[in-house]
Amino acid sequence: METTTYIPRIQTKYSQEVVPALMKKFGYKTVMQCPRLVKICLNQGVKGSVADKKLIDVAVEEMTNITGQRAIATMSKKDISNFKLRKNMPIGAKVTLRSKNMYDFLDRFVAVSLPRVRDFKGVNEKAFDGRGNYTIGITEQIIFPEIDIDKLPRISGMDITFVTTARTNEEAYELLKELGMPFKNLNVKNN
Repeated sequence: METTTYIPRIQTKYSQEVVPALMKKFGYKTVMQCPRLVKICLNQGVKGSVADKKLIDVAVEEMTNITGQRAIATMSKKDISNFKLRKNMPIGAKVTLRSKNMYDFLDRFVAVSLPRVRDFKGVNEKAFDGRGNYTIGITEQIIFPEIDIDKLPRISGMDITFVTTARTNEEAYELLKELGMPFKNLNVKNN
C-alpha cells in the first residue's frame, strides 16, 4: 500500500515557480540564496480583557479556528495603573505558523480571506520593515470563513507578520508577490 504525503499547493509553487523566477531576477548563483518564507505570526490584542476574562478565551478560540493550530494567550509585561493592568494578566492572543500550516494559511488568506475584505484594492506594499519582513493589519476578523459572524461577541482586528529570509524589502516584495500576495502598486524602494 502506497502512502502519499501531503504537500501544500503554495509550497509546490514556491519550489517550481518562485525559486526560478527569483534566481532569474536577482541573479542568485544557488537555490539556497533565494529568500523563503520562514513563519507567519498572527497577533491580536483584546480590548476590554482586563474587565472581562472570557474575551481572551474567545480570542484564543477564534485564532485557533482561523489557523488550525492552537493559539496562546499573551500576558502583560508590566503594571500600568491607568489601565488597571497588572503584570502577567492576559491581554491578547497569538499563534506562530511554520511549514505546512504556514503554507496552508497563506493559501487560504490570499485566495479566500483577502477577497472578502470590503472595497479591496490590494494590500499596501509599504509595510516592509527593511529586513525583509511584511506586516499587514486586518481590521475585522470576519473576513475569515472559519468565523461564524452570528456567534461573535464583538468585531476585532489582528496583525499578521510574514517573516522571510530576504535581506532587503525588494527581495521580500518579489517573494511575496510571486507567492500570490495581491499588492496595490509595483514599485518598492529599498531601505
